[in-house]
Amino acid sequence: MIRWNNDYNRGAHPAILQAMAETNGNSYPGYGLDEWCERASAEIKKYLNNDHAEIHFMLSGTQVNYTVIAAALRPYQGVISASTGHINVHETGAVENTGHRIHAVPGKDGKLTAEKIAAEAEKYRSSDIQEHITQPKMVFLSFPSEYGTIYSRQELQDIRNVCDTYGLYLYIDGARMGYGLGSDTCDVTLADIAGFADAFYIGGTKCGALFGEAVVLLHEDLKDHFRSYIKQNGAMLAKGWLLGLQFHTLFKDGLYFEITRHASQAAMKIRAAFEARQIPFYFESSTNQQFVILTDSQMEQIGKNHIFEYEQKLDSGQHVVRFCTSWSTRDEDVDVLVSDIQGLP
Repeated sequence: MIRWNNDYNRGAHPAILQAMAETNGNSYPGYGLDEWCERASAEIKKYLNNDHAEIHFMLSGTQVNYTVIAAALRPYQGVISASTGHINVHETGAVENTGHRIHAVPGKDGKLTAEKIAAEAEKYRSSDIQEHITQPKMVFLSFPSEYGTIYSRQELQDIRNVCDTYGLYLYIDGARMGYGLGSDTCDVTLADIAGFADAFYIGGTKCGALFGEAVVLLHEDLKDHFRSYIKQNGAMLAKGWLLGLQFHTLFKDGLYFEITRHASQAAMKIRAAFEARQIPFYFESSTNQQFVILTDSQMEQIGKNHIFEYEQKLDSGQHVVRFCTSWSTRDEDVDVLVSDIQGLP
């Protein structure tokens, strides 16, 4: 069986395993105060066009999300998210557990729009009873979205403008950042992300690392005692150099962008095969996640050789399923899937 149900089903890129083996006998300081975290930060900053960015390394996306949000907001403040946003549907109430409300608003193909953000923020600004309601203070979005869709540069600029108008932080979940940047339709760079966001993170767990995420803080207010928030939330890894070593390996020669671009290109081959069979898509994604609509018989047949993610059953009786490529997707596996798609009824 070939697995397509997620993008974290293999360990780590061989270059990372090699780097770990080569340094395994060395001794380092703890808690991220080591040469590898310092060197990784320097490599990442080369792509940000911002020497004042502060970078921290943590273990997982959910851990990053609730720590950043808890550090940024006062107790009476909340965060605006698309109703399909990861913090709203896939994190077991982690943000609410920090004492902050999620202002969930309808998105478009998984994406927030500037208009929806402005409408939600205006409710508070124009309210006569502000002391009785939660103040939106942060906007949360994912790049790419939960459905593999990506924000254009203009969309991010429009959202940034709304954030400036209403005094909102803009925070971007980048668990799959590389797959968005690697899309042929993407007109955004990592430097652009750093220019628009007040904070974001670069995903490693889903993009070639054994584990780990790189948190980038840009707004000065968010940098204040952030390491204290990391520790308080149980997110400070004693062997922090293992995170720095991985991100140094991924960024020193652009490996991160190379392997994530490969995943998006592989997904486009799979997409083309479904298109050729006139099998419809539930979302128009140009990244590593492809959501297709299959009949019972199609799902049964393709399931003989492939494991995919089941999403939902439609009123028509058809099914929405997700095929997900990754940094480790092999060309020969793509060829098998394409061949099996061609043979679908």
